[in-house]
Amino acid sequence: MASEGARALRGLYAITPELSDTAELVRRVGAAIDGGAALVQYRAKHATAGLRIVQAGALAALCRARGVPLIVNDSVELALAVGADGVHVGRGDGDATAARRAMPRGIIGVSCYGELARVRDAALAGADYVGIGSVYPSSTKSAASAAPLELISSARAAGSLPVAAIGGITPSNAAPVVAAGADMLAVISALFGADDVSSAARGFARLFETPTSGIPDVRTQPRPV
Repeated sequence: MASEGARALRGLYAITPELSDTAELVRRVGAAIDGGAALVQYRAKHATAGLRIVQAGALAALCRARGVPLIVNDSVELALAVGADGVHVGRGDGDATAARRAMPRGIIGVSCYGELARVRDAALAGADYVGIGSVYPSSTKSAASAAPLELISSARAAGSLPVAAIGGITPSNAAPVVAAGADMLAVISALFGADDVSSAARGFARLFETPTSGIPDVRTQPRPV
């Protein structure tokens, strides 16, 4: 079930780093929320199943208390198990239609890389937002294909959905991404690798302080039945 505190899909989208220390992970995510993160995604490609359930559960409790949606990367099953607000699926993680069926009131995000056909398919499947990237070279996604900034506006036009830009985004290069039309900045290293996570989050969040109309709120979007 989607969180009653779900916000408009706009702002800093904090994606968690790989950390085995659950307490430290929760501390850093809390600091990101303090700085203005609008959404949090739990992403753990290398953790054991046991650690994933513990960490996702801890983050779900934190985000629920703070009124910030928690999205789980890759796994609808894990999202449902911890009561997360949604799931993000990429190539090989199952399709958006199945995710929507499993989470009819959840927030569904789809990685579309630089593929507009995938954007259109995601919209038809009932996704809430799409991910476009890598917009810059990324150490986290070193094998990802480049997705030029021009694709952000093309993706918004193709699917009429909010766009989360991802890949190599830092405080020094984030402004052009927002100017290109990104509704969300999905950030890992430049956020959680900062000496002061809250300060880094505030820097990214400030880029969205200018009011923008027409950005869908997940609470008001129609859901398939």
